[in-house]
Amino acid sequence: MKKILLFFNLILVSGVIYSQCNGRYESEIFNTVSSTTVNYSDTYNDQRHQMDIYTADNDTEINRPVILFIHGGGFLTGDKNLTYAVDFCESFAKRGYVTVSMNYRLTNPFSLFPNRDHQYETIIKAVYDAKAAVRYLRKDFENGDNYGIDTSAIFIGGYSAGAITSLHLSYIDDIIDLPNSVVDNDGSYFNPQSIASSIGGNKGFEGDAGNYGYSSKVSGVFSYAGALLQPNFIDGDDVPLATVHGTNDSTVFYDCGPGFGSSYVVDLCGSGELQSQASLEEIIHDELILEGVDHGWTENGIQNVYYSQALNFTSEFLFPLLPCNNLPMDINQNLSNSIKNRKLDKVVDLLGQEFNPKPNHLFIEIYDDGSFEKKMFFEKFLN
Repeated sequence: MKKILLFFNLILVSGVIYSQCNGRYESEIFNTVSSTTVNYSDTYNDQRHQMDIYTADNDTEINRPVILFIHGGGFLTGDKNLTYAVDFCESFAKRGYVTVSMNYRLTNPFSLFPNRDHQYETIIKAVYDAKAAVRYLRKDFENGDNYGIDTSAIFIGGYSAGAITSLHLSYIDDIIDLPNSVVDNDGSYFNPQSIASSIGGNKGFEGDAGNYGYSSKVSGVFSYAGALLQPNFIDGDDVPLATVHGTNDSTVFYDCGPGFGSSYVVDLCGSGELQSQASLEEIIHDELILEGVDHGWTENGIQNVYYSQALNFTSEFLFPLLPCNNLPMDINQNLSNSIKNRKLDKVVDLLGQEFNPKPNHLFIEIYDDGSFEKKMFFEKFLN
């Protein structure tokens, strides 16, 4: 068996970015932002199908990457205007992204907790809403491009229930990926594939919320205290994954366990299991582990040190994935000629801590001349 290492580099010398990003997307470069509220479904016209689109004031750039952020609340409560959702969208809009905070269909505790089939139904409906929101962005691009977006760079993520929604959108390819038999709390069995089909109708896993004819695919996903019903939804051709999770989370466990810590709720597998699966499948992935932290670290938005760390971590993870970092060959050649004599000083992770590089993780090499490289290597095994 032969092992090969494929390196992905983003070169920076003396703090100057050699890419076409023009200083955008890594840090806040705009002072103020504005938002517009739209109804993103052409099937439903209600508050649960509204989203706010944020852009920086006086930003004339077009072809901007998009981040869709989905709030949490256990699929029971929450809104696009929650502090942490607004803080996220404003922070990344100030970096130059177009950002979106969306509402989606919720349920009530009297339906959610006794019935696992309803728990599947609730997650599936949220995923269908998020798919419609992604399609709305591409539909708008084809019909005037009101927001100046790059449809090849749409990312999605969120917190808690919003992260769960984002992960299932990103890693379930079709209805057949869902299990076909799950035991309910009363001992009976139900078929999640049938639930998804009954909601989606002839549109399948594209769902029931409209804007058909446009792709709902995303370019990457980030999860704040999120989880998947099954880690093996992740396979080798899937999009990059970034996770942030507290090790003492008893609402959505870092590894696997019932949601809310309740035996009436389906098991969910959190960041620990997802990172292991991502490593197994050799997709791009990285994580920020919040040691000893519980579930509520997004409270008070960026005033919470953990949430501020999460935003910076996410920014560092997404930046090398952006299309503007596809370096022309002549720039790569010039850089190669100018840096051959330097020496490596140290290797750090995205938070600046010394780090032993791991396959499919982002890291930074710092050199004795003050230059540094953001780098990732992909480890593949060939028979």
